[in-house]
Amino acid sequence: MLSLQNIPELIFSVMAIFISLSIHEYAHALTAYKLGDETAKNQGRLSLNPIKHLDPVGAVFMLLFRFGWAKPVPIDPRNFKKPKRDFALVAIAGPLSNIITAFISTFLFLSFYKLLVLNVGTPAETILYNTCLFLSIFSSLNVGLGVFNLIPIPPFDGSRILNVVLPEKLYFKVMKYERQIYFVVIGWMFFGTYLYQGLMSLSFIANAPVLPYVLRVFDLSGLIGEAISAIYNAMISFWRLIPFLK
Repeated sequence: MLSLQNIPELIFSVMAIFISLSIHEYAHALTAYKLGDETAKNQGRLSLNPIKHLDPVGAVFMLLFRFGWAKPVPIDPRNFKKPKRDFALVAIAGPLSNIITAFISTFLFLSFYKLLVLNVGTPAETILYNTCLFLSIFSSLNVGLGVFNLIPIPPFDGSRILNVVLPEKLYFKVMKYERQIYFVVIGWMFFGTYLYQGLMSLSFIANAPVLPYVLRVFDLSGLIGEAISAIYNAMISFWRLIPFLK
């Protein structure tokens, strides 16, 4: 049940999702435009308007799991001078923009947190606390959006990067089933953790030497969550090398 204490976090999460998705898809569209493809621009996707990029399912995933996706920006590789290379550059631009945004946001979070500590009990405390809360959520969501979209499975950006390394025939065979794979991944995200937990409740599996590690593949949301936490904590640790932010 939603409590009054959760309302600011929910509001900040929705705000952060809209901004993060806009940054991600704008980076795709801008990179494609700079490389010679105006498809996204012509369809109104060269924009920071979140409504133009919103995928309802992907946004719900971000709200629930802290990682998700947006509506893919339309790309026509025939407009690129070097289609394979440029297609990969467009694909990597979205996740990279989120990782860079998260990196900057963690710095801002630690800076405002220091100010919060110095202003406890003052009129500025509430404003600084809410600023820190938003920046923390915003940073973690951007890490999640960046990391999740690098998974080399259609329809995520990582699958587009595979176009550079896979033979063309094999790549397009895989992409032919993009929609079906999309629904498989959604099911994997929702039910994989429960399947893994159910299997681990069996003593002969839990006590096996290697099997529990192998079966972690079912727990996709858990694995991605751990990766996101590791990257986010690494960013925090990096910025704390600055004496003022320790």
